Amino acid sequence: MRRPSGALWSHRDFMKMWTGQTISQFGSSISELALPIIAIKHLHASAFAVAALGTVEFLPFLLFTLPAGVWVDRLPRRAVLIVGDVGRGLLLLSVPAAYFWGHITLAQLFVVGFFTGILTVFFDVAYQSYLPALVDREYLIEGNSKLEVTRSAGQLAGPPVAGGLIQLLTAPYAVVWDSVSFFVSGLFLIAIRKKEPPLEKHEDGRRRGMRHELWEGLHYVVKHPYLRPQAISTGTSNFFSNVAFSIVLVFMARTLGMSTGLIGIVFGLGSIGWLAGAALAPRTQRWLGVGGATILGAALSGPGTLLVALTPASFPVPFLVAGTMIGGCGAVVYNIQQVSLRQAITPERMQGRMNSVMRFLVWGPIPLGALVGGAIATTFGLRTALIVGAVGGFTSVLPIILSPIRKLKEMPESLDTLPTIAAGEAGLAPTVSSGIDESGAVAGAGSAAALDEN
Repeated sequence: MRRPSGALWSHRDFMKMWTGQTISQFGSSISELALPIIAIKHLHASAFAVAALGTVEFLPFLLFTLPAGVWVDRLPRRAVLIVGDVGRGLLLLSVPAAYFWGHITLAQLFVVGFFTGILTVFFDVAYQSYLPALVDREYLIEGNSKLEVTRSAGQLAGPPVAGGLIQLLTAPYAVVWDSVSFFVSGLFLIAIRKKEPPLEKHEDGRRRGMRHELWEGLHYVVKHPYLRPQAISTGTSNFFSNVAFSIVLVFMARTLGMSTGLIGIVFGLGSIGWLAGAALAPRTQRWLGVGGATILGAALSGPGTLLVALTPASFPVPFLVAGTMIGGCGAVVYNIQQVSLRQAITPERMQGRMNSVMRFLVWGPIPLGALVGGAIATTFGLRTALIVGAVGGFTSVLPIILSPIRKLKEMPESLDTLPTIAAGEAGLAPTVSSGIDESGAVAGAGSAAALDEN
């Protein structure tokens, strides 16, 4: 048998983190399906209550993402990850315990969903910021590719496995396995031996206020010649993809007349594109360079959605599968390149805030796109909404083409790409003794974070 290629296969600490993430990823698929099923079948909740449960679970990502970045930059990130895993495991364990004693309520599901969401926000920001401290710069593409393979595999195989467990054990008791997966993930994180770099101190020894550090992170992203076009491109893609895919299930069921089982098969086959993108991303980067691979990934968003929009009712499956595969492959190739670039160019002290600001900026358009898609579909028809989403998706590559990213062949050093932040500019002042040169420009070296966007 051939030994798997890639230096990180022999990196023990990365393998511990990756193994824990893999177990947790598959476990999370259980609760994503089980909690609403508990509300529907065991608590007989209304459709509005079930929809509200999903809203409550997503709400922490809007409320706590920016402050989470500040706290992640103030605390040891591995500790944040461990607390996030253990805390979510305990919260989820309360669901089968309450069911066993006959006290499960809808209010408990809301509380569990909300606080689990808060811990997930902190975990995701810390997780995205921790990888550059764990592996060397030249292995960021490989590391993100492996992590994306796990996420893609979870999207492909997780729901069927979760459905089988729920069928076998009932939804409340299936949640036990998700709880256990978080505890196991926490154990793997505890076993990591590599020490994080020490937290950098301010010149005067005092900690800046939350508002100052939030503004510093936002200013850093908006002024950065690479991060700004990334945020515009990803936000544009997220907006138009949700214009289309917020109504795609209705389109498949009503316009195309597809059964639920056939829709599931289409999405399952289409998910192969995510796996293909994760496997091809490192080679694509070697062939085309960082800029070329980023452009290719972003450019596939429009064609993939357009294939879905043009699907004929008489022969739908090949068009839907091809469109989903093309769009998914492009999204993963793009994500791996842009996440690795962000990790490589951001100073260590800015990791958490950069990740949280980027996530806030690129996730903000998601619900707006869904609302616009619903409005277009209601007024002009389902296929029109899909075409608008596809045409808009073609524009998401423009911010990358018009930016310095297009010229990148390899990952740059952070020293080469940091925007100048003069002392006192926009309310900022030099704050890190080891990261500010005499002119007031940030001069730290570093790395930063995140796999979350599409």
